[in-house]
Amino acid sequence: MPTNDKQLFMLPFDHRSSLLEKIFGKKNLSGSEVQKFIELKKIIYEGFKKALIFGLPKEAAAILVDEEFGYEILQDAKKQNIAFAMPVEKSGQAEFDFEFGENFPTHIEKFQPTFVKVLLRYNPEGNVMMNSRQRERLQILNNWCKDNDYQFLLEMLVPATDTQLASVDNEVTRFNNELRPRLALKAISELQNAGVKPNIWKIEGFDSSNDYKNTIGEIKKNNPETKMIILGRGENPTQVEKWLTAGKNIPGVIGFAIGRTIFQNSILDFFSKKITAEVATDQICNNYLYFYQVFTTKS
Repeated sequence: MPTNDKQLFMLPFDHRSSLLEKIFGKKNLSGSEVQKFIELKKIIYEGFKKALIFGLPKEAAAILVDEEFGYEILQDAKKQNIAFAMPVEKSGQAEFDFEFGENFPTHIEKFQPTFVKVLLRYNPEGNVMMNSRQRERLQILNNWCKDNDYQFLLEMLVPATDTQLASVDNEVTRFNNELRPRLALKAISELQNAGVKPNIWKIEGFDSSNDYKNTIGEIKKNNPETKMIILGRGENPTQVEKWLTAGKNIPGVIGFAIGRTIFQNSILDFFSKKITAEVATDQICNNYLYFYQVFTTKS
């Protein structure tokens, strides 16, 4: 089972509100729609398991899935000794807060995941009060994970402020290349100084290898054992491959967490009855294996 000192290739499909809107056009589902969404997640899981058969090493593989729509998947992963992460944040919120409030430990201990995951949107030059509240909640989770021997996985996004976007002529690509690397370093520093010290950081990809070096250097200032994986962020395959290629040879960058880029088109096509479940499973398997090969092939 992966730990923070080995390679880690995670297939995340804990998406809830964003994926529900993409597929159904709404967040609140009827009973039959809930079952269909659960079925779609099971197809993703089958693609993951097929990739293990065709070459992705089990000891380096993991899934990330939610309790709400992935209950049976979590149970099966536990039985199959498959590493898995569970989210504890409310879905679709700009500000991190616990899905189950103070009862979050009960839900974690029910499944005993390999990793406890949080999605955090944090711009160090953004809303000061919101950032402060988020740090306080993360401290609670960080300390709980440490006290209860769980690995803490922090997925950090740095959303641009309007002022930052305006400074680069509202060009997202320029923000990602010119501003986001600096902001990520500042965010990591602020969080770690506040006592938020995850075992693994899940960070948006960079085009430049130097940005990975700087980021992992900042991460390791407080804990030399901490590692980083590259977030796919739903980008197109060409962009994700570029990020993986830039980061794969950097010590401390141990893998990736790529979700929608791997599975989204396949499950949308299955939902639209353009392809069968078997074809969708094969596509997901092949996409997952492809990015694994990109990261592990020497260049």
